[in-house]
Amino acid sequence: MTTSSIIPPVDRRTVLATGTAAGLATVAATAAGTANAGEASRAAAGPAGKRYFQHGVASGDPRPRKVILWTRVTPTPASTPGSGKGPKVEVTWEVAKDKAFRKVVKRGTFATGPARDHTVKLDVSGLKPATWYHYRFTYRGARSEVGRTRTAPRRRSTPRNLRLGVVSCANLQAGWFSAYRGIAARNDLHAVVHLGDYLYEYAPGQYGLGQANVDVRPHEPAREMVSLADYRQRHAQYKRDADLQAAHAKFPWIVTWDDHEVTNDQYDEGAENHQDDEGNYKRRRARAHRAYDEWMPVQLNNTTELGDGNRLYRRLRFGKLAEISMLDLRTYRSEQVATTFPAPVPTPDGEVNDPDRTITGAKQLRWLKKSLQRRSALWKVIGNPVMITPVTFGSVPADLIDPVNDVTGLLPADGLPYNVDQWDGYTADRKEVFAFIKDHSVENALFITGDIHSGWACELPYDAGTYPVSGSAGVEFVCSSVTSNNLKDITGTPAHTTSEVVEAGILAANPYIKYLNFDDHGFSVLDLTAKRAQMDWFIIGDRADKKTAITYSTSYQTKSGTNTVTRVGKPVA
Repeated sequence: MTTSSIIPPVDRRTVLATGTAAGLATVAATAAGTANAGEASRAAAGPAGKRYFQHGVASGDPRPRKVILWTRVTPTPASTPGSGKGPKVEVTWEVAKDKAFRKVVKRGTFATGPARDHTVKLDVSGLKPATWYHYRFTYRGARSEVGRTRTAPRRRSTPRNLRLGVVSCANLQAGWFSAYRGIAARNDLHAVVHLGDYLYEYAPGQYGLGQANVDVRPHEPAREMVSLADYRQRHAQYKRDADLQAAHAKFPWIVTWDDHEVTNDQYDEGAENHQDDEGNYKRRRARAHRAYDEWMPVQLNNTTELGDGNRLYRRLRFGKLAEISMLDLRTYRSEQVATTFPAPVPTPDGEVNDPDRTITGAKQLRWLKKSLQRRSALWKVIGNPVMITPVTFGSVPADLIDPVNDVTGLLPADGLPYNVDQWDGYTADRKEVFAFIKDHSVENALFITGDIHSGWACELPYDAGTYPVSGSAGVEFVCSSVTSNNLKDITGTPAHTTSEVVEAGILAANPYIKYLNFDDHGFSVLDLTAKRAQMDWFIIGDRADKKTAITYSTSYQTKSGTNTVTRVGKPVA
């Protein structure tokens, strides 16, 4: 039996801090140390390196013998993101077994220029499986900071575990990215999964922090992003964040998009936040996808080439332990059912249960079913941008419905069980997926989800009305947002006041939902072994405080073969 090596865990004093003064002090001190270490690493690149490589380094989509490397070079002061200015240049890249680069295993050059916004993205192949590497870039003798990445284990190997950071919904205007600081402080992850809303399209003054929409950090450019230059500049602004840079440099990332990478509530032919005076929607989406392809360490159409397609859904295998299938639930979906209170009303695309409506698209749905049917890996992990669990809100008090809708868009006025932007709005596709799981005896289907700015742990009922007699198709773990507003932020009430009432009503109406947190922001850690999958939730304090504390919150797990969720008393590390 082949076993992949696991790096040492982080100091338990950091991750087990629970809000005591001593615990918070420990977290703050550790975070400060990590920040100082990150600053030292960047400083080691030298002033010229920081000038040329302003947007950090990143890696992604790890496979057994290759991984994507990414950076952006700024060869002249005029070569700013989205400007279309600057010369064509060559950047040297290196991969080594050690941080000092005494054992370089791969080296090459990459040509870039204004046509691709001076970004650099390439697949480095010929690497060893389940191995940590260091990488860097050089331009005119000046070096970038050093990044660290890891290849996936061999397809037939049996890794002891797979440990992933899990994040979603990072709105720069709504606060500092302390969750990314928490990710970067760890030494025990193999990769980071980002489930969408990596950046937001809004102009300053729109969708900031809390009820007043305060801009903790105003967006650049100072308008809603619509043009290719807009999308490039916004990606660049996010990539200049020090905590995001540190998290990218520390681990390879596995990403998908949700709606805000283009614009709010997008679907195949349009979006809620796209108006006629903003031009043709599909051209806007093409520009957003182009910038995403340039600026993210990800493959579209299974290549790192630009302009060869926009298929984002893909599989990544981690030995016999797990296979991750990343979904795209925006590009191919039908328009959301329009809602007027008190109930959903018909649209040209029909009702939520219309079999002609889809959230995945027919081709991707067939692909998803193949992913679920594959027996080569124990855990079938689905990177699922929006929730698949059916949710009913009949017990929620009427005066709390509007605040919940401000955050999630989930509640009709009379509490009907519809969330038309998520799988609740496309029930035919969900029924087909769950029926496939049942008919083919699929085990260990695990959906990991973002989007909804809250933490959830759920069992997936074949029939919500007869649960638990009907049984469970799998499990869903949902991470909270990095910064985007949640229920507490919108209502402006003290913590655990409004949210406790709402959570109690949801839990009472949906016995298969075992955990719900509408209050907090942060990140999660998912750990997979042959025996169980466990999700740990870590939360941050004040989003407006760059140095806010990070504390451990709670953990839930599902044991292999059970499709049920139970709480556990401590994090994996």
